Amino acid sequence: MLTRYTQKNLTWIDLIAPTPDEVRDLMREFGFSPNVGQELLSLSFNSKVERYDDSVYAVLHFPIIVKSKIQRQTHEIDFIIGKNYLITTRYENVTSMQSFAKAFEVNSVLGPATHHLHGGHLFAAIVSNLYRALVLESDTLVQKLEYIEDHIFDGHEKKLVMDISLAGREIYDLTIALTPHREMLGSLEAPLARMFGPEFGYYMRGVLSEYERLQNTTASLRESMNELRETNNSMLNAKQNEVMKTFSVLAFVFVPVSFIMTLFQMQLPGTPFQESGINFWVALGGMLCISFIFFLYFKRKGWL
Repeated sequence: MLTRYTQKNLTWIDLIAPTPDEVRDLMREFGFSPNVGQELLSLSFNSKVERYDDSVYAVLHFPIIVKSKIQRQTHEIDFIIGKNYLITTRYENVTSMQSFAKAFEVNSVLGPATHHLHGGHLFAAIVSNLYRALVLESDTLVQKLEYIEDHIFDGHEKKLVMDISLAGREIYDLTIALTPHREMLGSLEAPLARMFGPEFGYYMRGVLSEYERLQNTTASLRESMNELRETNNSMLNAKQNEVMKTFSVLAFVFVPVSFIMTLFQMQLPGTPFQESGINFWVALGGMLCISFIFFLYFKRKGWL
């Protein structure tokens, strides 16, 4: 699907899963390389930047947040940046791109109407908007971590292990998806400055600022998640240590009982109570008394 937007001298072509005919028509109109046209027809696995005579081709992958969950897949968006045009290609709907398109139609995203516009301005505005949208959408992770923090002392450490692990994986997926962006944005700065002039560096610094803000948000989430994980693991270990201590104390309580039983099982001349009719009850009473004394001692010490 092809959608065309215009604002003064600037044309924006937004493609969603383009067909070969659409790409051929755009190649004739804007004159970009056939290699780039071929790239637009299929997904690219890696982000990249390529410089051509009158345009710059860039591929960026953005994290997907669907139903308050970050997906392991990413949105690929291809950019062909020209002097008076920008072509974006994506292969599925991106909510933040649709919102940006509506704002672009009412001239509310690129500054004053008297400003001379070019493809670099539009590229910077779109990418900055995508980063801002991801910052807002990452609030779902903040809410998950707040839920874990609110329930971390409720005695459900085993359940929270799974919740923390799932949140950690989502934060990891977000971090991995964004890692190549710093290098790609750095690679774009020089060719775009040659195309649009050194003053365009101001707009690229704005894009990098939005990226850094998103990275700082991700780093803060990762740090909070690690703190929660350490706290939960400490509480889980403490609970397990208490259980082990209780079993150890109980085992020690029954050591004298086992010793007495073994002692009276010896069939040796002179062993007490061998012929007595009350030997069982005497031995049982003695063992219970000794166990009770040990129990009271451990209880007083606070070990039980």
